[in-house]
Amino acid sequence: MALNIPWTCVFTTWSPTIGDPTVMGWVTVASYLLAGILSVLVFFRKTGRQRIFWLILAVILFALTVNKQLDLQSALTAIGRCVAKAQGWYAERRPFQIKFIIFIVLTSFLIAAFLIWTMRRELAHIWLALLGLVFLLAFVAIRAAGFHHIDRLIGYQINNIRMNWVMELGGIAMIAANGLYLLLRTPKNKKSVAPQ
Repeated sequence: MALNIPWTCVFTTWSPTIGDPTVMGWVTVASYLLAGILSVLVFFRKTGRQRIFWLILAVILFALTVNKQLDLQSALTAIGRCVAKAQGWYAERRPFQIKFIIFIVLTSFLIAAFLIWTMRRELAHIWLALLGLVFLLAFVAIRAAGFHHIDRLIGYQINNIRMNWVMELGGIAMIAANGLYLLLRTPKNKKSVAPQ
């Protein structure tokens, strides 16, 4: 079955504008950018698998920086909603959303397991960044699912602090803290040698 995306519908509900013009939105963008820069700096100081890990992490963080303000996951949600309406199954979308979230959780678990296995000799050095990455990717993907119960959970506030801020900034902070730790630990003129 071909997937014909009704673009008129998509661009009626989503447009590539500043997605979160609030102070916290810009704090989050700055946090992604800072964590991305730290990842690049660690990339230049490491060798072997750690070097590749930090490069991939930097690319992901810079992509999430752009995503945060263009709100690309909302575009994905709009595409899903418009396709469901065009194909006539929008009213019965809940089972699909549940399957999608299960798929995301399983995929995140498999990615984490793959990264843990691949980076097993480096885990002592990157475990916090790896945990932050898995946390962030799962958060972004679940937001893209547009499942209202999840949206309510991540929109929940405690003392004017929204759970999505805690979740998103928490993942970024884990990555930044790990990167900063490695930068402070590794001399500038000497790349660390990964054990073979």
